[in-house]
Amino acid sequence: MDYKDLQSFLSLCSHLHLGKASEELHMSPSTLSRRLARMEEEVGATLLVRETSPLSLTNAGELFKRHAESTLSDWQQLRNSVSGEVSDLQGSLTLFCSVTASYSFLADLLARFRERYPLVDLHIHTGDAAESILKVENGEADIVVAARPEQLSEELTFKTIMPSPLLFIAPKNATTIAQLNQAEIDWSAVPMVLSETGLARTRVNYWFAARDITPNIYAQVSGHEAIVSMVALGAGVGVVPELVLKNSPMAARVRVLSVQPELEPFAVGLCAKTQRMQETLLQALWKTAAL
Repeated sequence: MDYKDLQSFLSLCSHLHLGKASEELHMSPSTLSRRLARMEEEVGATLLVRETSPLSLTNAGELFKRHAESTLSDWQQLRNSVSGEVSDLQGSLTLFCSVTASYSFLADLLARFRERYPLVDLHIHTGDAAESILKVENGEADIVVAARPEQLSEELTFKTIMPSPLLFIAPKNATTIAQLNQAEIDWSAVPMVLSETGLARTRVNYWFAARDITPNIYAQVSGHEAIVSMVALGAGVGVVPELVLKNSPMAARVRVLSVQPELEPFAVGLCAKTQRMQETLLQALWKTAAL
């Protein structure tokens, strides 16, 4: 169990509603439900009664809530103490990430890093998230924000920061794509807008192959942000990480499809070459991400 688990539980206590809490935490309800089940298994008791609406805390849940509040309060005090220390460390780091990452969770991480290491120059390059791992492998970036690949090379070290479910999205107007209005969707006929390469493409390919379906690919694009835009314009159904959708200016013009089974979520985090992990600058950014 980690601090994010405790934060998730307190969000559930605040909302007493799985859907509202999952929206606040930027994860799917099923992911949050699994996280709660794991916490209950570790504690050895039921923490929330799910059969009621709203949800209700058990006696064990009340005790666990007080524990979570106390633990996170102590952790925040430690963070505040650490962030107050200003280092004279100097040098430069090149970081590659997607546009979405640059103005979402990464903004907070870099702000904290700047606070503590004001003399370190950060060079931020943005582009297609599917290129992230390659950028760090060939030395174009010291560190990248990426989705953890299916098989992580021993030459790379990865630190997960947050999960991001992979979602099927369609135009807001339900009549735009006629195939979606059928009682049983014929996925071989649904026009798909997919990323050219990368982990999302790999996982959606597995999804179709497992059902012995050849997808009807309308367009292949570079970058998840472009997929949201094309879907909003009615080009077809796309597959994007939830993190991208929530930060897209086109989010209000698309809808999330309930598709079973769900695609395996992304584990979004930092990635760098293992042989360089002892370098002072990389360690500084790595430790900042852990605060």
